[in-house]
Amino acid sequence: MALCFKIKQLNIYESYFKGIVDFYGQEYTINIQNERRGKVLKLPFSLNVKKERILVRLSGPENIFVEDYLPYKGESEWMEIDSDQITFFLADHQDQYDMLEVITEIDS
Repeated sequence: MALCFKIKQLNIYESYFKGIVDFYGQEYTINIQNERRGKVLKLPFSLNVKKERILVRLSGPENIFVEDYLPYKGESEWMEIDSDQITFFLADHQDQYDMLEVITEIDS
């Protein structure tokens, strides 16, 4: 199963990104930062998942993407992604993404 969020806005600050994503007409704040507290994925709603790590992928219309496996850490007021790999790549390609996917089932 893949949850697809449309990236409406994503602004860079000193060491993190903050913006707005749309999920079927519902807007949520998103925060993307480095792994200062370890790798983290938190969503503004609960997920019933059995896997310890979930694939998170940002992609754009020019076939650009970055992805990382993150541990799901439960519910939060915001969508939270703590990943060095995503944060550092996003810093170099900030305005090239329009979609964020949270993929909970992957064939192994």
